[in-house]
Amino acid sequence: MPKIDIRQPHQLPLADARAKVDHVATRMREKFDMDSQWDGDTLRFSRSGVKGSIAVSAAAVEVHAELGLMLSPLKGMVEDEIRRKLAEQFA
Repeated sequence: MPKIDIRQPHQLPLADARAKVDHVATRMREKFDMDSQWDGDTLRFSRSGVKGSIAVSAAAVEVHAELGLMLSPLKGMVEDEIRRKLAEQFA
């Protein structure tokens, strides 16, 4: 399965960074019917064709995702969109 690993540095307080990730997770649930759950400072998410996590630390947000076979051809597009959203929220 194709994997996506992205690290976005930030200078926000941890609580603010986590709130931004939580906002993105809400939109993911609404737009893509994605399930998500916090495990400490890591948001784990899944839906048919993708599963992964978003880890929030005091210095960075790290996205790790595994795409299923149906989404494999879209890996570049998905990765670009994640990078764009992270830059909007944390740059």
